[in-house]
Amino acid sequence: MPSRRLHSPADHLALAGAPETGADLLRHLTGSPYSFVWQAVAVHPNTPPDVLLRLCSQQDSAWNDNRLLALIAGHPHAGRDVLLAVLGEVTARLGAPGNRPYAAGLRLAERTELEPGEILPLAALPGASRRFRKGLRARLARRATDR
Repeated sequence: MPSRRLHSPADHLALAGAPETGADLLRHLTGSPYSFVWQAVAVHPNTPPDVLLRLCSQQDSAWNDNRLLALIAGHPHAGRDVLLAVLGEVTARLGAPGNRPYAAGLRLAERTELEPGEILPLAALPGASRRFRKGLRARLARRATDR
């Protein structure tokens, strides 16, 4: 619990971005009603995997939700469990009309915690554009050559 009162959205954001903010406070901030606070928590270096996992299910608007997933997918503490949760969300959103989590899908393709066979099915989903499919394949090919 925060030791000070959070009176405004700016207070939430300042706390989420403060370098000294610890895991317990970041965990508390996932309950904030502000999507920009969730995004700040998703990039904070002290955010533990359980908090990232909790953020995967937060919903605001398609744009903010897709950005949040991309930030989570790129976080260094996002281990396999978190990345699988992001993959599940990306899969569901690519199957729904009007929702394009391309950045999150591309970041997943760069993560070696996931196998290419787990990521490639994204290319076959109805919402996958040609550019997205090309980006997925390019990132997976780059991973193969970096080994």
